[in-house]
Amino acid sequence: MEHPVNILILSAGTRNKVVQYFRRTFGPAGRVIATDMQAVAPAIYEADACYLVPRISDPGYLDIVLDICRREQISGVLSLIDPELSLLAENQARFEKIGVTVIGSSYELCERALDKMEMYRWLTAHGYHCARSWADRASFRQALEAGEVSFPVFVKPIRGSASIAISKVYDMETVDLLFAHTPGLMIQEFLNGQEFGADCYIDLISGELVSVFTKKKLLMRAGETDKAVSYKDPALFELLDRFIGESGWRGQIDIDIFRVDGEYYISEVNPRFGGGYPHAYESGCDHMKLILRNLQGLRNERRIGAYETGIIMMKYNEVMIRKETEA
Repeated sequence: MEHPVNILILSAGTRNKVVQYFRRTFGPAGRVIATDMQAVAPAIYEADACYLVPRISDPGYLDIVLDICRREQISGVLSLIDPELSLLAENQARFEKIGVTVIGSSYELCERALDKMEMYRWLTAHGYHCARSWADRASFRQALEAGEVSFPVFVKPIRGSASIAISKVYDMETVDLLFAHTPGLMIQEFLNGQEFGADCYIDLISGELVSVFTKKKLLMRAGETDKAVSYKDPALFELLDRFIGESGWRGQIDIDIFRVDGEYYISEVNPRFGGGYPHAYESGCDHMKLILRNLQGLRNERRIGAYETGIIMMKYNEVMIRKETEA
């Protein structure tokens, strides 16, 4: 009998679909284990087994995760939240020592994805279109007076995710007010264009981009895609191929893109499953299968854009009911 391939999904939260998809794909091959810090995280109940763990900032958190890996004979581990990605990458050697593959990118890339100014510097240095950004008000004011940028602009934390604490600002007085009350802010040009999203998988063995799903975003809510339609453009595939090849990402990544005046602008990268990934899966891009094959030591073949256009995703609310004694 082949050795089971078990996967551990950390910080599962409300990503029920992602856990369901993993269980559907891994079912015959192994088990899906999920964790969260709260018993009222519905996605953990979709797994074969679940564990309640402390906050990721807890000094003993990593030891607890490693213990779960040993107990459940885990083959691969991933997280569904941004702050935990760097923690996993930083401790990759500890996981490898017990035979566990961290499904994700390097520590340097996870940190770059979290730091919007660092990402901006990298994109501009490598010749990619992106929203112009300023870490201080003086340089922004100079660009404003020179006519290089105009209001509105976004004021947001340099480090952050999930569109938390982002303000659309229409005058310098508001910029000054926000900077006076909150440390660690930046100013970013407002891109007035169509927004797109890309769900990409980079093979853990070959390092090659093997699957891409792109969608045109129709409606956003709380930083996530609420409604979207599948979309294809060879020029966009080519851009993503170049960007990923030059960056060195690994595993599942989610990329936000804008099209302004016919040019694609790379906005942000989330090196994990994004909230809109179910659209890709239901359209035929099963990245859980690609992860399973990699954990079995198999390289995946390159299949870029293997889906239909015109497939619409519409999110809606659902509920899970459990007795307190079951939670």
